[in-house]
Amino acid sequence: MAYQSDVSNLGGMGTVVFELRDWHTPLPPMMLAMTVSTGLVDSFSFLVLGHVFVANMTGNVVFSSFALAGAPGFTPGASLAALAAFVTGAFVGGVIAHRSGAQRGVILRRALFLETILVFAAYLVAANTDPAHQDAAKYALIAVLGIALGGQNATARTVAVPDLTTTVLTLTITGIVSDSRAAGGHDPRLPRRLLATAALFIGGLAGAFSILNGIPSLPLLLATLLLAGVTVASFRLTKSGEEWARPV
Repeated sequence: MAYQSDVSNLGGMGTVVFELRDWHTPLPPMMLAMTVSTGLVDSFSFLVLGHVFVANMTGNVVFSSFALAGAPGFTPGASLAALAAFVTGAFVGGVIAHRSGAQRGVILRRALFLETILVFAAYLVAANTDPAHQDAAKYALIAVLGIALGGQNATARTVAVPDLTTTVLTLTITGIVSDSRAAGGHDPRLPRRLLATAALFIGGLAGAFSILNGIPSLPLLLATLLLAGVTVASFRLTKSGEEWARPV
């Protein structure tokens, strides 16, 4: 990179800046914002809809096994509905990706626009019903949010910014430890990995705080506003022909 030698002299902060200003610019900050929204949405689904994730499919597979084994508090219907919705969203995200000429900027703004609409629709349902006690509202929310997050994951996979999948952090956290200096490595993406972990944590914390303080639909409103901001930014920033907007 032309500015790598300049950034290398800035210490830790310079490393963070460089991490956010590599050839994926301006994708890393946008993907981090989407990661925060994931924490918000999954906090809502788990704490309000009852032991079900709409973004973390690993959790749903395990929850389904718990339910089939007879563990209390788990229902296979909710987990399987979330899986089906997620798969549908991933398919839609794949269609968007393959029909967008492989241009990452176009893929991102189309997918974000759709996701924002879906999460906002979920917020309207949550704000005007009692999904914790109304099965119709609960499953409608699982379906809408599962599709939204399935599409987001497909988009993140296509955009392919390393360590910013917007949902799963298992490999990210593994990389933090296994590639650390203490383990004999030299992790070039440590700041990005730490920021991704912090983003999901912050989203989950904010969502749980609002739910536990009596505003269960607020996480979806916050996620909508955050996604809307990223969507606007994507339309403004992804019309260029710069290197980062091109196919991986």
